[in-house]
Parts: sequence; structure tokens; C-alpha cells
Amino acid sequence: MKVLVNLVMQERKAVLISILLGSIGGITAAGLFAMSGYIISEASLKPPLYVILILAACLKLFGIAKSVSRYFERVVSHEGTLRILSNIRMTFYDQLERLAPRIFTKYRSGDLLSRIVSDVESLQNFFLRVFYPPIVLAIVFIFTIFFTMFYSVWIALVILVSLILTAVVIPTLRTKRHEKVGQHKLEKRAALSTEMTEVLYGYRDLTISHTLHEQMDEVAAIADAYAEEQHKESKALIRDQALNAFVSMLTVASVLVIGAYFVTTGSLNGLYLAMLVLITLTVFDLAIPMALVPTFEKESDQAMTRLQMIEQEDFGKETDVGTFIKKQPFSIAFQDVSFRYEGQAEDTLQHIQFMALQGSRTAIVGASGSGKSTIFQLMLDLYNPTSGQIRIAGQPLEEIQSEDLWKKTTVLLQQNHFFYGTIRDNLRIAKPIATDEELDYVLKEMELDFDLNMQVLEHGENLSGGEKQRLALGRMWLKNTSVWLLDEPFSALDPATTKRLHHKLIQKTKGKTVVMISHRLQGLEQMDQILVVDEGRIAEVGTHADLIEQQGIYYHLKQIDEHVLQE
Repeated sequence: MKVLVNLVMQERKAVLISILLGSIGGITAAGLFAMSGYIISEASLKPPLYVILILAACLKLFGIAKSVSRYFERVVSHEGTLRILSNIRMTFYDQLERLAPRIFTKYRSGDLLSRIVSDVESLQNFFLRVFYPPIVLAIVFIFTIFFTMFYSVWIALVILVSLILTAVVIPTLRTKRHEKVGQHKLEKRAALSTEMTEVLYGYRDLTISHTLHEQMDEVAAIADAYAEEQHKESKALIRDQALNAFVSMLTVASVLVIGAYFVTTGSLNGLYLAMLVLITLTVFDLAIPMALVPTFEKESDQAMTRLQMIEQEDFGKETDVGTFIKKQPFSIAFQDVSFRYEGQAEDTLQHIQFMALQGSRTAIVGASGSGKSTIFQLMLDLYNPTSGQIRIAGQPLEEIQSEDLWKKTTVLLQQNHFFYGTIRDNLRIAKPIATDEELDYVLKEMELDFDLNMQVLEHGENLSGGEKQRLALGRMWLKNTSVWLLDEPFSALDPATTKRLHHKLIQKTKGKTVVMISHRLQGLEQMDQILVVDEGRIAEVGTHADLIEQQGIYYHLKQIDEHVLQE
């Protein structure tokens, strides 16, 4: 809750103005109805016309003040709320960005989406219904009670007791009942968002495999459970408001009865009875919504807790690490590195040890599932080793900011994202200042007959696998740092195209450090060293000629590769 208050107070100007305008609106509303009651009573005594005119003018003034203050209070409070939500959302996104992609090992994308959208949206109720309305209510009631005391201390006492009941006692007693309902609602909402995201991502595969209906039935069941939780919460809120409304009406009736009694005893001028009744009726309109304050407070607290859970996650990497300092040649060294994915019983990699020197070309090969791509991900600081150490240019990788490392490397992943936009937009991700001439040259090098203005659909849906891979290679051509890290750069290409692009890659990376993951063994004769990974271990190390001479795993993989190419 302290965190939420601090976030709200970042917009303290909007908070103070909202409280001021809300207080003015509440006081003028009470004054408007109080004066209405007084005019009704005064008119019955047939006063001079100018008295009625003056009172009517004051009434009009109160009405204008009430309307204007309420309008601007809504404008300022909602504008402040939107800024607060924007700050929360950006803070949460910055945290996600620092933890990605490690965070996806523990949280599903649909759940994260629910937190950044729905949970943040839930926090709007904290400012609008929890933070400043009770302050406004307190200010209005203080003015009301002091005003009422001039006419009857007993009526002021009744109003005070009723205020404590409606604003404190009843909401507090109902808080525990709402706590579980609110928590279940947030969990069901997150589950629905998660499963719907899965269905949308896998819609095509589910349709082809004829399992879409079964999956949609599961989603519908979760949606029904979420709707049931919403229904429970709505009923509870209605009951609480009804209870507060009952106490409020009971208070108004009590003021009427007590006031009438005092009028009969001469303790109160009957001229003021209608005024006191109407002022009570008006101020308790503000007290009825107080029944919702604990519910929205608890919901906001639970939503904030879900957001903070991400921030408090420990993925084994400090976000405030040192910068990359290149004191030595850009070598990449794995020193007795082992790695295990979260939730797995066995290590994916075991005691990996090698060094890729600056200016050298290293290929990492092996059968599918042997651990090649995991080595690549560790190299990019996407995960942390379970044991051992990775050093870049002699510096421990955990002391280097990931962004600083990525800035100095040209990286090609197995799965590359393509944004909705044009070919030009997707290429300029690698080099924002690239000219159209540079982009056309890259497309020609990649053997892509694309116009720069050609539309790319979301996720590159209108591109083939080979076109996506060559477009991703084009990005590398544009970035072109001194270190190239490639994961299966030609897996989606035919052998002839692979051969041509591989030759271009060798020419492009002369004198550069290259580490390439590949299950294809074409063109590896020009590599300075080849690491053969088998079942999470480095089984063989050497040049192409050395490994062929050994007639070990690499030799047999090469024979299989050549046999496949011949077919």
C-alpha cells in the first residue's frame, strides 16, 4: 500500500486540486440543499419579496459552484489517474524488459499481458475511489458537523456516529469477506487471459488437428468461472452499498424525529428543521460509496502485489551490473559451464569448456537436442549458468550489462520477429539511419526480390521461412559489428542458396569473430575450430580435417549430411 501511495503522490498537484475541488463540490452541494430547505420554510412565513430573491440568488450561486467544481474535479482526478497508470505501466514494462527473456521460463505471456493491462487498470480505483474520496468526505463532514452544532449538538452527534458507522465500522467488518473474492477474481482473470493468448497463438495448429473445440470449451469454462467471481463481487458490493444506504436513511429519519422533538420543546426553531434534514440527506450521499473503499483498496493491493511479484523475482542476474570494458581481445570463454532449465531434473549442459579467440571462426555442431542452442543462449546472456563461468574479453559475463554486450555483437537467432510494417521498417531495426540504397543492396545480397515499401504482416505471416531467414540475415549485414553470433543461419534454405550465402558470409566476416551454431555441415572446412556437442557435453574439438581423420561423431554426421544432399 505504501508503494501505491508513493506512486499517487508523484501527481501531488492533481491530488491536491482534486481534494480541493471535491471538497468545494461537497460543501456547496450540502449548502445548496440546506438553503433549499431553509427557503421552503422561510417562504411559508411570507417574507418580503427581496428576501426570497436574495435567497434564490444565493441558491443559484451554490448550484453553479457545485456543478463547476464537480466537473473540474472529475477532469483533474481522471487526468491524474491516467498519468498515474501510465507511470505504473511504464515502470512495470521497464522491469519486464530487464528480466526478459529469463522471465518467460516462469511466467506465461498471457499472464504477463494480464498484469500489464488488467491489473494496472484495476489500480485506477485506488486514486478515484480509495485515496482522495475519504479525505473529501472527512472535510465535508467536518464542515457539516460544525455547522449543525450551531443549531443542535445532539443532531451533530447523530451525524457523527452515523458517519463512523458508514465510513469505518461497516466497511471494516465486510473487508475480510471481500478479500478472498477479489483474489479469486484476479486469478481467474489472469487464467482467462493466459489461455486465450495460447488459443490465439495456436489457432492454426488447433484447427488443423481438430482440437480447437476442446480448447475453446476449456477457455469457456474459465470464462464462466471468472464471470461467477465477478457476479459474487458485484452482489457483495451491492449488499454493502445497500447496508450503508439503510444506515444513511435511518440517520435522516433520526434527524427528522429528534429535530421535530426539539421543535416541540422549543430547543430548535422549526424554521431550520427542513434545512437540517436536507443537509443530512445530502452529505450521506457521499458516505454511501464508502462501503466500496475497503473492497477497492484490497483489489488494488492485490493487483499491486501481482505486479511487484515480477520485480521481486530472482533470476540470478543483478540488473545493476557493471559496464562492458574491453581491456583484452574479444574472446569468448566457457569455463566448466553447466546449465539446467528451471523445473528440469537433469542438466542440459555439463562441464562445457572452450574458447573462441578474437578474429577466429568457431562452429558448434551436433544432433538436434544436443545443447547447441543452449550454449548460444548462455553466450548471449539470456540465461545464467547453473555452475561455472563465462568470460567475454576476460571479463565475467555477470559483470557486463546485457544491452552493452548485444550492442557490440551481430546476432542471428533461430526465431526472429518481424513487425507489422514495411520491408524498410523491418530492416532499419538493425540500422535506423540506413539509406534506401543500402537497404536495396542488402536485399540484392540476400537474393530477395522485395520492394522496400512492401507490406509485412504481423509475425511476417506473408513471408516464407526462407524469406524470413534471409531478411534476418539482411539485418546482420546492416549491423555488421566485429563479432557475429549465428544460430542456424541457413536452416530454412535449400542447399544451393545455402552455399552461395555461406560464401558471402565468409567474405563478409573476414577478420571478425564468428561463432555459428549449425546442424548442417556445409562449408565448415573454413572454420578455425569445430565443437561437436553430444548429449550436453563437448565430445570432439578440432578443425574439419582433424575431425574427419578421427572418424568420430563429426565424421558420421558429415557422412549423413552428404548422403542427404545427394538425395
